[in-house]
Amino acid sequence: MASKRILKELKDLQKDPPTSCSAGPVAEDMFHWQATIMGPPDSPYAGGVFLVTIHFPPDYPFKPPKGHGAWLRGSSQAYWLGSWKNQRTLGLCLSHLPLHQHVQFRVAFRTKVFHPNINSNGSICLDILKEQWSPALTISKVLLSICSLLTDPNPDDPLVPEIAHMYKTDRSKYETTARSWTQKYAMG
Repeated sequence: MASKRILKELKDLQKDPPTSCSAGPVAEDMFHWQATIMGPPDSPYAGGVFLVTIHFPPDYPFKPPKGHGAWLRGSSQAYWLGSWKNQRTLGLCLSHLPLHQHVQFRVAFRTKVFHPNINSNGSICLDILKEQWSPALTISKVLLSICSLLTDPNPDDPLVPEIAHMYKTDRSKYETTARSWTQKYAMG
């Protein structure tokens, strides 16, 4: 079922791509995509090209996220993907999974971004990637929501409180720093 849904979303994206975004499978792996988001023009991210990784679970899109973390077990190691500062990927994790499973849907930036809702590992704090997830959502809508988040950060639900504080108290410094990071990491 997931393969059909993912293929349909890919065809829809190719037919009617969202503004400033593109996405598709990495190699022949339909469950692993890479997206490209162009920095919104009226933001400190303007001119930047941001890469985003998307991983789909086999039961996509019917299993909504149940929380902010899950155990991921590789061949010989287990990792907690939660809200710790040194996490590798938060995105959208299914916390109800047993430890032995490593199925999860996650969306994360590969390009460094200075943003209150995106941490240094690329994890994204966005309501539709958490409690507002619905099977009716598509990757196209997720990408548009991420673009919107770049234009209008949500400092009241930050993943990086220090950046949220700067956004609220010194917007000029925030925009200068975000623009500098965009030039350094997303324009080279």
